[in-house]
Amino acid sequence: MTKIILLNKPFGVLSQFTDGQGRATLADYIPHKGFYAAGRLDYDSEGLLLLTDDGALQHQISHPKRKMAKTYWAQVEGDITDDALMFLRRGVDLKDGLTAPAMARRLIDTDLWPRTPPIRERKSIPTSWVELTIHEGRNRQVRRMTAAVGFPTLRLVRMAIGHWKLDALQPGSYRMEEAPSPPRPKPNPKSKPPQRRNRPRRGTKQ
Repeated sequence: MTKIILLNKPFGVLSQFTDGQGRATLADYIPHKGFYAAGRLDYDSEGLLLLTDDGALQHQISHPKRKMAKTYWAQVEGDITDDALMFLRRGVDLKDGLTAPAMARRLIDTDLWPRTPPIRERKSIPTSWVELTIHEGRNRQVRRMTAAVGFPTLRLVRMAIGHWKLDALQPGSYRMEEAPSPPRPKPNPKSKPPQRRNRPRRGTKQ
């Protein structure tokens, strides 16, 4: 069976095992060899990161064409409005094109661990939380989407990827699960093996 690791990546950790600048990496949290991150999570984001020892499963999770659902909780600057949520649900026009419609809803109680270091809050401006589920994998997409509708993201936590959920994992903790290996591509029945041409024997004419 294929193994998969669910890690709650803390803030300020790279989604890789090595770094030439002395920053925290996955090697500080994952002692197992042969596992690689399926996709990535930004240095300044937190939450669920999947690692697997199966290359096909890694591709299935991380490839943009698979459009695997990813759910985030974003703490934004300001009290997010119904109009902003409506735009997020319809799709937001970014520099690299219109995003696909997202599932978006306001969160009342998140009950999350405190971030280290804490976000910078302005006393005169409140903050609020929104849950976003997207099926794309653009660079820093959630942050760009909330900023585009007027509510910059201050803190971003990924809660789920497909059917894998963060649940009660605390920052820096992980759990290992077994996952069925993804199906391998089947050979095309229409493709025929190359025909072997018989070479003429010596002394015969063609």
